[in-house]
Amino acid sequence: MNDSESTLTLLERARAGDRQALDLLFARYLPLLRRWATGRLPRWARDLADTHDLVQETLLQTFRKIDTFEYRGEGALQAYLHQVLVNRIREEFRKTARRPEGTVLDEGQVDPSPSPLEEAIGQQALDRYERALERLRPAERDAIVARVEMGFSYDELAAALGKPTAEAARKAARRALIRLVEEMDRG
Repeated sequence: MNDSESTLTLLERARAGDRQALDLLFARYLPLLRRWATGRLPRWARDLADTHDLVQETLLQTFRKIDTFEYRGEGALQAYLHQVLVNRIREEFRKTARRPEGTVLDEGQVDPSPSPLEEAIGQQALDRYERALERLRPAERDAIVARVEMGFSYDELAAALGKPTAEAARKAARRALIRLVEEMDRG
C-alpha cells in the first residue's frame, strides 16, 4: 500500500468496501485535524471527552457516510472534514450552553483578568463585534467566523463556502468584513 495513493483512489476503494483504504484515509486525516483542533474547544466546553476524542469521533461518523461525500478535487475531503469538525465544535458550545449550571466556584478561584481577546480589543469592542456579527447574513457570518476566528486559508474557505476559487472566497470574506465594519459603526 502506497502512502502517496491519491485521496480519490482511497475514497473509491473505501466506497467499494475496502476497509484498508478507509484505515489509510483515517490515518491520513486524523493527525491533520487533531493538530488544527487542539485548543479550539475550551476546557469549560468539554465534558468527559477531550478534543482528540472529538476529532476521532468526527472522523468515524463522517467515514461511516463516506458514500454521500462528493469529491470535487484535491483538498476537498480535508476541507469537508474540517467543516464537519468546526460544526461539531460549535455543537459542543451549544450543548454547553444548554447544560444546567454546576457547582458555584469560590470567588477566590475565579481568574478576574480579561481574556487575551478582551485585552486585545476591549470588552466594548468585543460586544459591538458580537452584535454586528448577529446582524449579518448567515453566509457573511460564516465567512468571517471561518476566516477570522477559525483561521481558514482562502482555499479552505472556498471549500467551506462552496466558492469556485480561493480568490472568490477572498472577495466574499472581504465583502463580509466590510459589512461587519458597517454594522459595528451602526451599532
